[in-house]
Amino acid sequence: MFKKRREKKVEEKKNIEEQPKSNPEKTNWVEELSTSNDFVNDHTSFEKTEPFWISYFRTLVMSETLHRDVVPYLSVSDSLEKVKNNIPIQQTVVTSDKKLIKEKLLQGFAAIRLSDQDTECLLVNVANNKFRDISFPMMESTALGPQAGYVEEMDTNINLIRKHLPSSDLHVKERQIGKLSSTKVAVIYMNSIADKDNVDTVLQRINDVQYDHISDSSYLASMIEDNTNSLFPQIIPTERTDRTIAALTEGKIVIVVDGSPDVLIAPITLAESVVAMEDYYVPWLIANYLRLVRLFGLCVSIVISPLYIAVLTYHYELIPAKLLDSLVASRAAVPFPPIIEVLILEISVEFIKESSLRLPTKIGTTLGIVGGIVIGQAIVEAKLTSSILIILIGLSTLASYTSAIYKFNNSVRLVKYPIIVMAQFLGLIGIVIGLNFLLAHLLRLTSLGRPYIGFYPFRKNMFKDLWIRLPFSMQKENPDNLRPQVKQRAVFDRRSPGPPSDFDE
Repeated sequence: MFKKRREKKVEEKKNIEEQPKSNPEKTNWVEELSTSNDFVNDHTSFEKTEPFWISYFRTLVMSETLHRDVVPYLSVSDSLEKVKNNIPIQQTVVTSDKKLIKEKLLQGFAAIRLSDQDTECLLVNVANNKFRDISFPMMESTALGPQAGYVEEMDTNINLIRKHLPSSDLHVKERQIGKLSSTKVAVIYMNSIADKDNVDTVLQRINDVQYDHISDSSYLASMIEDNTNSLFPQIIPTERTDRTIAALTEGKIVIVVDGSPDVLIAPITLAESVVAMEDYYVPWLIANYLRLVRLFGLCVSIVISPLYIAVLTYHYELIPAKLLDSLVASRAAVPFPPIIEVLILEISVEFIKESSLRLPTKIGTTLGIVGGIVIGQAIVEAKLTSSILIILIGLSTLASYTSAIYKFNNSVRLVKYPIIVMAQFLGLIGIVIGLNFLLAHLLRLTSLGRPYIGFYPFRKNMFKDLWIRLPFSMQKENPDNLRPQVKQRAVFDRRSPGPPSDFDE
């Protein structure tokens, strides 16, 4: 009896092994995905004995491609391999892997099977990759230079980079992160220039990311930065191709995230906050003047409010006599100490900034102008603050937006508040102590393990294109802080200096 049972089990097992393509348990991905109303699982013929079942998500595929390049080839072939060879689409694969099938279907592939019980299917890429067209960069617009900004499609962004750097030395490493979103991420670098440690550090940090969804490159930047508690960004986003190309040729690492119009650049220094790409499209003297204006603006936006509090509270003697008379007259009817005055205006400006950003463009612009004028005048007439402070806060607000990188503007908005409090208690000494704390924090910061502050430790070639920009003829080396494999930025061969001059002297 036991022998018969054993023989029966062996026979059943043999039958199962002989019919691997008809196992209903392995085709339950159809039942699982069919719970969504946009999932399509159709037979391509009216006859049940005829082959080809096709499954796809209606909302993810390009219908025109599906009916033009896939469906017509299903009626003339009798095997998946023949269909694969006939279909004029490059991204096709024959597989029985249930996980891979589900993953590809969710990326816009169509699954073709000979019968509805088959586990083996042909996956064909008919994804709808139509996104918005390439447009102007919104946050980094310039009057000169390229005007192409990135879009939310990763392949398009990599295409823009490769068009400007048609080199086989440009390497792309792709990863998928996010348990639910399965977001595609590409790490791009110049293999012969970028430091291997920087590349390995970026790849290792991306591999270690554990989060359910990555909606934008800002998510990833905040997860892989050296110090995630700092106000200062250690990885900067950009939507300009020329900034990306310049970073790659210097030896930096570029990270492209699918679904984000911003590309990440690392490692960086604090000096990046005053470097705009327009600096390279104007004479170098003008570029230096513009960089100094931006740097001065950032300093003014941080210290102008604390200086107002410190001088009016402890150091009246520093104010010129003529200015002191008008200042005292302006503050005569104000019932609050200087710190309350400053906080009322600073918080009012923050309200206007936030409301302007959240409203549609036209309404936001109007609200910003009208709100600033009306509320400012009303505050002065109500004797809540002095008119001189209105001027100072207005200058501080404008100066905080002089940075070339939007993320630095947000940092400056918050950094000044601790210094304001210290100025109230200790006057100018409090400002100096606050600035020292800020400097110590910046000295401790790193970006991919490289020093964040641009002038320490001192390296000679960093001053050729950091806080100031020298002529291109003097920028012969890549920045040392990036530890590039190739020191020379360009070849200046004296034996063959270039084409001969038009004029024979």
